[in-house]
Amino acid sequence: MATGPARTWRKPPFIASPWLRFALTVAVLGYLGWALATLPFDWGRISEGLPRAARIFGGGFPPSFERLELLATGFKESFQIALLATLLGVLLSIPFAVMAARNISPRPVYLVGRAVIIVSRSFHPVIVAILFVKAVGFGPLAGILTLTLYSIGFVGKLLAEEIEEIDWGQVEAMRSVGAGFLATLTYAVFPQILPRQIGLSMYQLDSNLRASAVVGIVGAGGIGSTLMNAFGRYDYDFAFAILLVIIAVILASEGVSGWVRKRVW
Repeated sequence: MATGPARTWRKPPFIASPWLRFALTVAVLGYLGWALATLPFDWGRISEGLPRAARIFGGGFPPSFERLELLATGFKESFQIALLATLLGVLLSIPFAVMAARNISPRPVYLVGRAVIIVSRSFHPVIVAILFVKAVGFGPLAGILTLTLYSIGFVGKLLAEEIEEIDWGQVEAMRSVGAGFLATLTYAVFPQILPRQIGLSMYQLDSNLRASAVVGIVGAGGIGSTLMNAFGRYDYDFAFAILLVIIAVILASEGVSGWVRKRVW
């Protein structure tokens, strides 16, 4: 029996019309060209800054670990800030995630939960850190408050989306036997999102470790303050030592979080 030529499946393009694809490509390239042409690049200043950058990098090698005690103190404070902020942020994100889940919350409660999450995610941690530094003063408290708010926005949003995608059969089974709202959450909703919750918590701890170094630059405690002081004193070898330790700590936290996720799943 004769057979025809083999047919292969090809994924259809995202935009079916070739003319529309061409027009969008031209528009994007035109916008990029216009943006590059109109941005105020000071090429003279850039050329003058290259030798300064070379001096900074040259002064940073080899990195100096002579003040190891100061470095360890800064990292201890950063880790404490990140850990406390992650614990507080994750715990507070759970009720807001429940409120922001459309499938289990009444619409007024849903709108309030979504509003809180949107406000928490609207500003960069540095901006929030500046506000908290002005409110509560320099130090780790401002960093903890900043990263707690940051954690609520990120973890709460993803948890709310996870709750909206749960298997609804378990919820209906609990409601059919007369279970209340809290019992339904405890036995039908939370068990389904627990693995995701643990993964998000580990990722948020990684993120807060990185962010704690950034918010410290504006006075919110942690290793960021030590790094900023090192650059201010032109102590580039010590500053580069701090940067190397930041990279090492993040790599270590990645390994730990990967090990924990494997054990959970």
